[in-house]
Amino acid sequence: MLFRSSFVCSAKNRAGAVHDLLVPLKAHGVSMSKLESRPARGRKGSLFEYVFFIDVEGHRQDPAVGKALDELRSQVGFLKELGSYPRSI
Repeated sequence: MLFRSSFVCSAKNRAGAVHDLLVPLKAHGVSMSKLESRPARGRKGSLFEYVFFIDVEGHRQDPAVGKALDELRSQVGFLKELGSYPRSI
């Protein structure tokens, strides 16, 4: 069975922020199937102004996906795993 995992994370509003989100995925060979950005709700002028909803191929318990998420978690201000679920074909 094939799986997909979804998570949401924040990034600073600066040049290269999206690139930095993608580096751990590339480094661990994790394929991204969706990237969507939304303005963050919060105080004006906060350090983290955008949240990114990201879907990747694989389950959270897959070694590559787990390592990529752990590395990403150490680089962002906020990361919440939304879940891993069977992928529809």
